[in-house]
Amino acid sequence: MYLRKKRRPVAEINVVPYIDVMLVLLIIFMATAPLITHGVKVDLPKMSESDLVETKEAPPIIASIDAEGRYYVSVGTDPEAPMDAVEVAAVIKLKLQQNPETPVLIKGSGRVSYQEVLLLMDFLKNAGVPSVGLMTKSFEE
Repeated sequence: MYLRKKRRPVAEINVVPYIDVMLVLLIIFMATAPLITHGVKVDLPKMSESDLVETKEAPPIIASIDAEGRYYVSVGTDPEAPMDAVEVAAVIKLKLQQNPETPVLIKGSGRVSYQEVLLLMDFLKNAGVPSVGLMTKSFEE
Protein backbone atom coordinates (compact mmCIF):
# COMPACT_ATOMS: atom_id res chain seq x y z
CA MET A 1 0.00 0.00 0.00
CA TYR A 2 1.21 3.39 -0.93
CA LEU A 3 1.36 6.12 1.58
CA ARG A 4 -0.06 9.34 0.29
CA LYS A 5 1.29 12.55 1.58
CA LYS A 6 -1.27 15.07 2.52
CA ARG A 7 -1.14 18.00 0.16
CA ARG A 8 -1.30 21.39 1.64
CA PRO A 9 -3.51 23.92 -0.10
CA VAL A 10 -1.57 26.36 -2.21
CA ALA A 11 -1.72 29.82 -0.66
CA GLU A 12 -0.61 31.67 -3.78
CA ILE A 13 -2.90 33.75 -5.93
CA ASN A 14 -2.63 33.31 -9.66
CA VAL A 15 -2.30 36.90 -10.90
CA VAL A 16 -2.04 36.17 -14.63
CA PRO A 17 -5.81 36.56 -15.27
CA TYR A 18 -5.79 39.89 -13.41
CA ILE A 19 -2.92 41.14 -15.54
CA ASP A 20 -4.81 40.14 -18.67
CA VAL A 21 -7.89 42.05 -17.53
CA MET A 22 -5.83 45.13 -16.69
CA LEU A 23 -4.15 45.09 -20.12
CA VAL A 24 -7.53 44.80 -21.86
CA LEU A 25 -8.86 47.75 -19.83
CA LEU A 26 -5.75 49.76 -20.62
CA ILE A 27 -6.20 49.15 -24.34
CA ILE A 28 -9.87 50.12 -24.16
CA PHE A 29 -9.12 53.38 -22.33
CA MET A 30 -6.26 54.22 -24.68
CA ALA A 31 -8.49 53.67 -27.70
CA THR A 32 -11.46 55.67 -26.38
CA ALA A 33 -9.62 58.63 -24.78
CA PRO A 34 -8.97 60.53 -28.04
CA LEU A 35 -12.60 60.11 -29.03
CA ILE A 36 -13.90 61.76 -25.86
CA THR A 37 -12.03 65.05 -26.21
CA HIS A 38 -14.04 67.63 -28.11
CA GLY A 39 -14.59 71.34 -28.08
CA VAL A 40 -13.32 74.50 -29.64
CA LYS A 41 -9.61 75.00 -30.16
CA VAL A 42 -8.58 78.20 -28.40
CA ASP A 43 -5.28 80.08 -28.25
CA LEU A 44 -5.29 81.96 -24.96
CA PRO A 45 -3.15 85.10 -24.92
CA LYS A 46 -0.51 85.31 -22.23
CA MET A 47 -0.65 88.26 -19.89
CA SER A 48 3.07 89.05 -19.95
CA GLU A 49 3.28 89.46 -23.74
CA SER A 50 1.83 92.73 -24.99
CA ASP A 51 2.86 92.27 -28.63
CA LEU A 52 0.53 89.36 -29.39
CA VAL A 53 -1.44 91.29 -32.00
CA GLU A 54 1.31 93.64 -33.18
CA THR A 55 3.32 90.73 -34.57
CA LYS A 56 0.61 89.97 -37.12
CA GLU A 57 0.51 91.86 -40.40
CA ALA A 58 -3.26 92.31 -40.55
CA PRO A 59 -5.19 93.98 -37.75
CA PRO A 60 -7.23 91.45 -35.79
CA ILE A 61 -10.95 90.90 -36.13
CA ILE A 62 -12.46 91.45 -32.69
CA ALA A 63 -15.82 89.90 -31.86
CA SER A 64 -17.21 91.51 -28.68
CA ILE A 65 -19.95 90.46 -26.28
CA ASP A 66 -21.36 93.07 -23.91
CA ALA A 67 -22.94 92.43 -20.50
CA GLU A 68 -26.43 92.11 -22.06
CA GLY A 69 -25.23 89.39 -24.47
CA ARG A 70 -25.22 91.54 -27.63
CA TYR A 71 -22.57 90.77 -30.24
CA TYR A 72 -20.38 93.27 -32.11
CA VAL A 73 -17.64 92.92 -34.74
CA SER A 74 -14.77 95.37 -35.26
CA VAL A 75 -15.08 95.06 -39.05
CA GLY A 76 -18.02 95.59 -41.37
CA THR A 77 -20.28 98.50 -42.18
CA ASP A 78 -20.99 99.59 -38.58
CA PRO A 79 -18.77 98.22 -35.79
CA GLU A 80 -21.03 99.79 -33.15
CA ALA A 81 -24.21 98.03 -34.36
CA PRO A 82 -25.28 94.94 -32.40
CA MET A 83 -25.76 91.69 -34.33
CA ASP A 84 -26.72 88.13 -33.60
CA ALA A 85 -24.14 85.32 -33.48
CA VAL A 86 -24.98 84.02 -36.96
CA GLU A 87 -24.36 87.46 -38.51
CA VAL A 88 -21.08 87.78 -36.61
CA ALA A 89 -19.92 84.41 -37.95
CA ALA A 90 -20.95 85.37 -41.51
CA VAL A 91 -19.07 88.71 -41.41
CA ILE A 92 -15.94 87.09 -40.00
CA LYS A 93 -16.11 84.25 -42.54
CA LEU A 94 -16.29 86.83 -45.35
CA LYS A 95 -13.28 88.73 -43.98
CA LEU A 96 -11.26 85.54 -43.56
CA GLN A 97 -11.96 84.58 -47.18
CA GLN A 98 -10.33 87.87 -48.19
CA ASN A 99 -7.35 87.42 -45.83
CA PRO A 100 -7.04 83.98 -44.15
CA GLU A 101 -4.08 85.11 -41.98
CA THR A 102 -6.20 87.61 -40.02
CA PRO A 103 -6.30 86.73 -36.31
CA VAL A 104 -9.71 86.47 -34.64
CA LEU A 105 -10.13 87.54 -31.01
CA ILE A 106 -13.11 87.42 -28.66
CA LYS A 107 -13.54 90.27 -26.19
CA GLY A 108 -16.18 89.39 -23.63
CA SER A 109 -17.52 91.47 -20.78
CA GLY A 110 -16.67 90.17 -17.32
CA ARG A 111 -20.40 89.98 -16.57
CA VAL A 112 -21.36 87.90 -19.62
CA SER A 113 -22.03 84.22 -19.02
CA TYR A 114 -19.45 81.66 -20.04
CA GLN A 115 -22.15 79.98 -22.14
CA GLU A 116 -22.43 83.07 -24.38
CA VAL A 117 -18.68 83.06 -25.06
CA LEU A 118 -18.75 79.34 -25.88
CA LEU A 119 -21.74 79.86 -28.17
CA LEU A 120 -19.85 82.53 -30.11
CA MET A 121 -16.75 80.32 -30.28
CA ASP A 122 -18.88 77.47 -31.64
CA PHE A 123 -20.41 79.73 -34.32
CA LEU A 124 -16.92 80.91 -35.31
CA LYS A 125 -15.63 77.33 -35.47
CA ASN A 126 -18.54 76.34 -37.72
CA ALA A 127 -17.81 79.39 -39.91
CA GLY A 128 -14.30 78.05 -40.55
CA VAL A 129 -12.20 80.16 -38.17
CA PRO A 130 -9.03 78.09 -37.60
CA SER A 131 -8.18 79.51 -34.17
CA VAL A 132 -9.69 81.99 -31.75
CA GLY A 133 -7.92 84.10 -29.13
CA LEU A 134 -9.47 85.50 -25.97
CA MET A 135 -8.72 89.11 -25.02
CA THR A 136 -7.92 89.93 -21.42
CA LYS A 137 -6.93 92.96 -19.42
CA SER A 138 -3.51 93.04 -17.83
CA PHE A 139 -3.20 93.50 -14.09
CA GLU A 140 -1.63 96.95 -14.53
CA GLU A 141 -4.77 98.41 -16.15
